[in-house]
Amino acid sequence: MLNTTKITVSQPESCWKRSNIVPQAYAGEGCEYLCSRKDQHLLGKWCTVESLTELLDVPGATFEMGTNDFYPEEGPPRKVTVADFRLERHPVTNAQFAAFVAETGYRTTAERAPAPEDYPGVDPAELVAGSLVFTPTDGPVPLHDHRRWWRFSPGACWHAPDGPGSGWQSRPDHPVVHISFADAQAYAEWAGRRLPTEAELEYAAWGGAPRERIYPWGDTPDPTRANTFQGRFPYEGYRGSSPVGAYPANGYGFYDLIGNVWEWTSTFYTTGSQRRDADNQACCSPARRLSTPAGHTFASRAVKGGSHLCAPEYCHRYRPPARQPQTEDSSTSHLGFRLAE
Repeated sequence: MLNTTKITVSQPESCWKRSNIVPQAYAGEGCEYLCSRKDQHLLGKWCTVESLTELLDVPGATFEMGTNDFYPEEGPPRKVTVADFRLERHPVTNAQFAAFVAETGYRTTAERAPAPEDYPGVDPAELVAGSLVFTPTDGPVPLHDHRRWWRFSPGACWHAPDGPGSGWQSRPDHPVVHISFADAQAYAEWAGRRLPTEAELEYAAWGGAPRERIYPWGDTPDPTRANTFQGRFPYEGYRGSSPVGAYPANGYGFYDLIGNVWEWTSTFYTTGSQRRDADNQACCSPARRLSTPAGHTFASRAVKGGSHLCAPEYCHRYRPPARQPQTEDSSTSHLGFRLAE
């Protein structure tokens, strides 16, 4: 594994000649040239370096996971034990993911046309590369139909997060989005780390706070503590994602475990008593079978934390026990990840 992520170069022509993701890797007078250890001779000459996210130690514990107080899929409350683990302080950023792409040439799920055999019954002409992008509506709409504010945008992907013509260079320290489960797994393998389990993320999200609270900081929504939707969803007040670390860390030192972007876990999405086996990763495990929607090729995984699109009237899921399913092939403009060891 090559363990550097970004160097900023003061010579655009050199950067342009060497980068393998032109034009995403440079802009203006300077440029961001994404490199690995083979380019260490550049450091200190006209470059600076940014590395993989710092890992924080989380001591193992037994805690009450889940709740019956909000959405039914969050229950039942039960005692769960997590062993000692280490978790990245913040979600993987655009700049960090760009380094991975520069080193490996990896193309994300959103950048590749879906395989017809994975989507039986779908017209192959409709299977084009792209991803779901949130688009604010012009005014109030019924909140039971997410198609009012989500649109499939051909060409949308991690380096074009708002669709064709957009770019990540103006937001290098924002969480990378439009990431499928396979994309997160590929980055984890490159980084020598793993995706966290649902229990690990829920435990870390509390940050040592009492479980009697609704949020880690108390019982009242606080827009200064996490990036959630401020205004009238889905038409007024949309701000998008924020730089990692823009909001206060929790009691364990983690940023954005509540709000900003949803985060993948390795845990299969099941409900009720079936949740006991949800971390069994075997190809033929009951959890995989139970988490695969009828007629689908891909299983669902639990995602955690809520996002900048969560609002009390629509998605009150910016709480540690909150969860929702995401099929492994999914990618959206509010879905990212962080890694663990």
